Amino acid sequence: MRRWISFNQVSSSVSTNSTIGIALFLLGMVLMTCMDAAVKWLVEDRVHVIQLLVVRSCIIGLLMFVYFSAKRQLSQLKPDRLGAQTLRGLLGFLAPFGFFIALKYLPLTAVTVVFFSNIFMITLASALFLKEKVGVYRWSAVALGYVGVMIAIKPTAEGELFGYMMTLVSSATYAFLFISGKRLGTTESSESLVLFYNLGVGVVALFWLAGVWQPLATSDWLGLLLVSVVAVFGQYCLTQAFALAEASLLAPLNYVSLVLALILDWVLWQTVPGAQTILGAIIIVGSSALVIYRQHQQESKRAMAS
Repeated sequence: MRRWISFNQVSSSVSTNSTIGIALFLLGMVLMTCMDAAVKWLVEDRVHVIQLLVVRSCIIGLLMFVYFSAKRQLSQLKPDRLGAQTLRGLLGFLAPFGFFIALKYLPLTAVTVVFFSNIFMITLASALFLKEKVGVYRWSAVALGYVGVMIAIKPTAEGELFGYMMTLVSSATYAFLFISGKRLGTTESSESLVLFYNLGVGVVALFWLAGVWQPLATSDWLGLLLVSVVAVFGQYCLTQAFALAEASLLAPLNYVSLVLALILDWVLWQTVPGAQTILGAIIIVGSSALVIYRQHQQESKRAMAS
């Protein structure tokens, strides 16, 4: 017997999914920002970034293997395009490496502000590699956004300029991961993309490990375990959020991480961003909001046309 579903039922279901998606996204952003704070505490003078990346990759890989083995779904981790996934993982090493190195030299808020330039880099990469149409409004927003980035970058101590540059390297690499993941997503499962990305990061870091290894205290090992577990749950929440709610609905909520980073900087390190950083942040947030809005408009037009 055919089951009839009223418009109100469908609307209620979509609304419920969106609400759950928003809640999961916010939880994911909180977890990932707290992970960044934990990483900053570890790498400032306790643990080398390479050590952190090797241990984190091993733990994430192990957790994923155990989880999918228990569910008897190991086939979800199998790649169809092994070469492309391997290359993506190896090049993707620069995303966490650059970000974590930056945390060693800069306040959490400053790194978070400059990292938002990935929204503009993704727009550029989408136009170049995905042949997406980008209009004058989004190009203007991208240009204005980079003005905000230049304003926010204000090195006042030795090593800070290096930290800002590493943040930009991380941001550009994240844009590459986003675009390559979008292209590979037509044939690859999201689970295999996460696994092989983390394995690639671990393999690259492993080559450097012998030269930087230093003994770790029990508290450091516990910190590394915490960072790895929080990363897994944070990524899971974000992945599930995008499965339940539209990306255009979730994208503006990214700025929750900026607010939380500011609070954590103030509470944990008694650091308050200067006026120049705040001005740059306002320009970046405004410009990226325009990019997101115009992208949503284009997607709505395509949906209506089809």
